[in-house]
Amino acid sequence: MISVCMATYNGEAFIAKQLTSILDQLTNKDEVVIVDDKSNDNTVSIIKTLSKKYPTLTVVYQNQFNLGPIGSFQRAIELAKGDIIFLSDQDDQWLPNKVSTTMKVFDEESADLVVHDAVVIDGKGKVLAESWNAYNHNKLSTHILGNLIKNGYTGCMMAFKRTLAEAALPFPKELEMHDQWLALVAIKTKRTISIINQPLMNYVRHGGNVTGIKKRKFSAMLVGRYTMLKAIIKYDKRRR
Repeated sequence: MISVCMATYNGEAFIAKQLTSILDQLTNKDEVVIVDDKSNDNTVSIIKTLSKKYPTLTVVYQNQFNLGPIGSFQRAIELAKGDIIFLSDQDDQWLPNKVSTTMKVFDEESADLVVHDAVVIDGKGKVLAESWNAYNHNKLSTHILGNLIKNGYTGCMMAFKRTLAEAALPFPKELEMHDQWLALVAIKTKRTISIINQPLMNYVRHGGNVTGIKKRKFSAMLVGRYTMLKAIIKYDKRRR
């Protein structure tokens, strides 16, 4: 069983197209778990309308107060029932072969975490780059130090086994984002990471994205890396 976990917030402009691109690839045994972070637009009503057409679309869970993207994704993962969990943003578009290609890698390589590439487009569909990894200079390191220096793991391009989710949750409160944490836990617990050097989705970049291409100040980056390092050291001590 596959669970697609999505966090939404004021995504009415893109949510229908994204959900359709996902749901067309799933079976009736799969599910989409959506946690909405108190949207004040038509996001929830659009999702509920789509749920009448697609029985695999889980009824939206609406937060009583804002949890932010990390908290919302954690809640979605905790609610998921699938053995394989895909993460999804609200404003991208999955290519038709994303699920089948990813699941094939899980089967053939006994992977615990699978990450793939993406085409980068703007909000109007114009291609900005044929490869997100090349565009963002991503190096998908399978070592702790390499991952801390440069995080190449992007949540919406990741899928993982439930066992990794169980090992990584709850997300430390001090995290900036959850995707790097999932990768670090996979590395730390010596799980198999498989990389697909092929775009399996359109990664939409626009002004409303939570994540983006803007460069952070070096000082802020150092603080973020130090925080992540402390979190993984604390995690390692807790496991012993």
